[in-house]
Amino acid sequence: MKRQLILEDGTVFVGKAFGAAAETTGEVVFNTGMTGYQEILSDPSYCGQIVTLTYPLIGNYGINRDDFESISPAIHGLIVKELAEVASNWRSEESLHDLLEAKGIPGMSGIDTRKLTRLIRTHGTLKGRLCGMEVDVNQTVQELQQSELPKNQVAMVSTKDPYHAPGRGKRVVLVDYGAKHGILQELIHRNCDVIVVPYNTTAEEVLRLGPDGVLLSNGPGNPEDVPEGIEMIRGLLGRVPLFGICLGHQLFALACGATTSKLTFGHRGSNHPVREIATNKIDITAQNHGFTVDRESLMNTELNVTHEAVNDGTVEGLEHKTYPAFSVQYHPEASPGPEDANELFDRFMTMMATNLKTDILA
Repeated sequence: MKRQLILEDGTVFVGKAFGAAAETTGEVVFNTGMTGYQEILSDPSYCGQIVTLTYPLIGNYGINRDDFESISPAIHGLIVKELAEVASNWRSEESLHDLLEAKGIPGMSGIDTRKLTRLIRTHGTLKGRLCGMEVDVNQTVQELQQSELPKNQVAMVSTKDPYHAPGRGKRVVLVDYGAKHGILQELIHRNCDVIVVPYNTTAEEVLRLGPDGVLLSNGPGNPEDVPEGIEMIRGLLGRVPLFGICLGHQLFALACGATTSKLTFGHRGSNHPVREIATNKIDITAQNHGFTVDRESLMNTELNVTHEAVNDGTVEGLEHKTYPAFSVQYHPEASPGPEDANELFDRFMTMMATNLKTDILA
């Protein structure tokens, strides 16, 4: 069965349908990772987006129970060059097609993903619709041009109620803006006592939980659409150690007086080099974001730039000049991707321990 992708600029791609027999609309983006499609499609940061995978063969190792980054994938659609019909891996439990069909997510294969990627790189991300061949193209283009992308993605993917992942170590409050399971796993691996809270939890509610530290998670969309997070972070600065990842990094910057802006096509993949300014050390990182912190806006803030992207010079890491707080734009938990930056979780652990000693001495 055929399916088409209609973009807001009038471009149409026709391919083969797989996954759910459904129609979907979203922001069309691309990811350059060679592996990790299961983690990508289950990453809550892709809420509202139709993801194009640039690696040509997808689905060849199937789907397993261990590599999900969320229970309910929030991705709106998946586009690949070639879909493997046979999965070959000892962990595989079902095919990519079967998973997408069960989760109500449409997919499309058999198009020139290189052409689509070049189009996005040239003109920026575009609104698009995956739909059947009977749909009127001109009418759809008009609807896409007149529509607005959703602004409530964080509310859609964040947990609705707090929950506890008990441990005997440091107590960490993980603010869920769309947190990947990989972040929680890294904290549990370090024996942290983790309490996961919704995105709109107040600073007072967080402090009442008695945290040794607060981790601001990744998540989808524009950070300016999460004013609750900005206000909460301002209420926590200087009172408890903070560590921000991806959207959490952007919210941390906004709370400290910086600004953010949208990138042309974003950073999405597991092969992005990042330079630590103090040491010139290069980490290859996993990234998934469409917005960035404006470097110029940091001039009059209490933030220092600690990391920058090698490819385009954008801000990749920040630290507060006075308070125990830092953030990175990339994903130190990987999932998928290289684990070069995993040590940042150990830095957070050290920061919490140091802050606890300081409090005791005071």
